[in-house]
Amino acid sequence: MCAHFDPVIQPQRLSTFFGVDDLPLDLRPSIWPGYFAPFVRRHEFAEVGDEAVPLREGLVGSFGLIPHWSKDDLIARRTYNARSETVHEKPSYRDAWRQAKHCIIPVEAIYEPDWRSGKSISTRIARVDGQPMGIAGLWSEWRNPKGARIHSFTMLTINADDHPVMRNFHKPEDEKRMVVILDASAYDAWLSAPASDSREFLRPFPAERLVAEQPQLGLL
Repeated sequence: MCAHFDPVIQPQRLSTFFGVDDLPLDLRPSIWPGYFAPFVRRHEFAEVGDEAVPLREGLVGSFGLIPHWSKDDLIARRTYNARSETVHEKPSYRDAWRQAKHCIIPVEAIYEPDWRSGKSISTRIARVDGQPMGIAGLWSEWRNPKGARIHSFTMLTINADDHPVMRNFHKPEDEKRMVVILDASAYDAWLSAPASDSREFLRPFPAERLVAEQPQLGLL
């Protein structure tokens, strides 16, 4: 599970690694559920065939998916992660899943609690090579009571009981979970994949390509 992350907010990195431009410059450097952060989706006019229309577009949305039927945005505090095993049937996510509203969340690092010492120690997890992570997610669009259009997103998660890095986090009695980190070569395939192919992308990221660091102890 992931409730805290550092988004990619530097324009050059968003352009270089995710192919999107023109996002706001005043975004928060650290994100919790309900905060707004960048996400990438297939451009809504990508099918038109106009060469001037890019394949991808960057938007800003709430971390925590707000389904179209929600009466308020408080649900985002509970819908920031979607379990891949049940995402197709849960009311909050099933419409986005069935409609293949795939997105990528550009992330510099995620944070998870390490309880192996008996107390929670926040641990920063990033890619070894220093490149940002593209996390697979679902997006949605919601109209608030005033009629304003609000975008939102959730991160997809999978079991991590056997993952050499991600199995070390959360309380001992809790199931180990991890977000789905995509390989950059799969970005466009994920954004354009039909719902019937969605599960093919939900695989664990190689442990040797991740690094975990605790402020008090350094690299693990």
